[in-house]
Amino acid sequence: MLSEMNYPEKSCEIDRLVTHPKLVESALSGTKTQQRRDGLYAYPGESFTLKNVLFTVTAVDRKTLGDMTDDDAKAEGYPNMAAYKDLILQMHDGMQWNTSHQVWVHQFEKTT
Repeated sequence: MLSEMNYPEKSCEIDRLVTHPKLVESALSGTKTQQRRDGLYAYPGESFTLKNVLFTVTAVDRKTLGDMTDDDAKAEGYPNMAAYKDLILQMHDGMQWNTSHQVWVHQFEKTT
């Protein structure tokens, strides 16, 4: 497991990693196991709580939007890539889908 020293400084706190109510429910049900963010919100081994359920970040990788697959979209809590892309573009007014745009992929699992 990589240490904090192998990553840049976090741009946001871990408690902001998964916040949308539908995505919280997806994580609690076990269907959401990844969260992409522009910034680094957590390091591997860190934990966070959603509705009294503990989750641990198992991996953090730097990837592009073009690296995403349908399986990744499902791990994000969406039925497929098209649904993920549509929602992201709706949430971020004026955003263009740039396949070379880099994001941090935070992978996590329930620990309780």
